[in-house]
Amino acid sequence: MAVTETHAALMDDVYRWQRHVYDLTRKYYLLGRDRMIDRLDAGPGTTVLELGCGTGRNLALATRRHRQAQLFGLDISAQMLETAQASLTRAGLGDKVRLAEADATDFDPQALFGRAAFDRVYISYSLSMIPDWKRCVSQAMRVLAPGGSLHIVDFGRQERLPGWFRAALRAWLARFHVAPRDDLREVLESISRQTGASLEYESLFRGYAVHAIVGLPR
Repeated sequence: MAVTETHAALMDDVYRWQRHVYDLTRKYYLLGRDRMIDRLDAGPGTTVLELGCGTGRNLALATRRHRQAQLFGLDISAQMLETAQASLTRAGLGDKVRLAEADATDFDPQALFGRAAFDRVYISYSLSMIPDWKRCVSQAMRVLAPGGSLHIVDFGRQERLPGWFRAALRAWLARFHVAPRDDLREVLESISRQTGASLEYESLFRGYAVHAIVGLPR
């Protein structure tokens, strides 16, 4: 079985039941998501893609806050996409967001959505769950249109939090196959140098989370 198929099967198994309570439980510790969505600056006609869209919670919020943007989402888990589509439909947003099942590290946007590139791509607490997360970041940059921006929010290094808290958090996250990417900043700085992109990188909540924006030149 290929790595992608293995990861997809794992995600479906993990979220087969969790998906029904995912948003209720995650809202207390996936900090910074709403702030990232607010800063998408997605005006009329802006195309926005979420990688690892999960239950569709972020897409629903982005659709409401950027009403004239075009929203797209993909996820490797069929279970999560089923939940996302049902949630968006119940919210009256089913016809405003296009979803597709795909691996965030390797996908063809033209085949999935009929588009070669997007103005905004965002990744919310998914890099810490994707084994080949650096490839995911590279893929996100590849599908960005000139002048577009990549937005990331995820767990940080917790560098300004007590050591016991950091150890306990990481041990708990590991139970769910989640691992903070401590070298995320260095990876994004390298990509920015190679592409001539700008980089905003913020440590939030004493390092609990990070928020990054990589902006491509036109």
